[in-house]
Amino acid sequence: MYAHYPEKRYRLTLEFLQKHISPGASILDLGVPNPFSEIMQEHGYQVANTGGEDLDLELDLVRQSEAGVVTAFEILEHLVAPFNVLQAIPAAKLLASVPLKLWFAPAYRSKTDPWDRHFHEFEPWQFDWLLEKSGWEIKDSLQWAHPVPRFGVRPLLRRFTPRYYLVYAERSG
Repeated sequence: MYAHYPEKRYRLTLEFLQKHISPGASILDLGVPNPFSEIMQEHGYQVANTGGEDLDLELDLVRQSEAGVVTAFEILEHLVAPFNVLQAIPAAKLLASVPLKLWFAPAYRSKTDPWDRHFHEFEPWQFDWLLEKSGWEIKDSLQWAHPVPRFGVRPLLRRFTPRYYLVYAERSG
């Protein structure tokens, strides 16, 4: 999947997870098994992944999950209707991260892999609103920039413009 790990994103995500969720917790990680789901397991979390089904259309696995926590790291931007899966989650706790919309760059779109495309790139207020409308109350959040090792105006802007948004939320009501 990755030629190398996105070290900064993984480190900050793991620290945020550990801040809010105790090791040993049962987690449903939306998306296929990936390097970060392995990292969560190495740190004592009980992780099950979804199986690659289209989460815009197939929600049974999510609805039937008995995990107390759901993680959605870099997955919701690929869905046409992330509201549906967020509303269907029965767990009481959610950790989710999304790429933020960059005013100086178009949304990501792989030309070879139809699953590797961003239908959404959010502004923080949009993601907050999506979570609130789908029944979640945001308890904590974190944003960070993601510099790239290139020269030019866009790489310079990426040094200080937040690119990722990570949220811890609990089911409201």
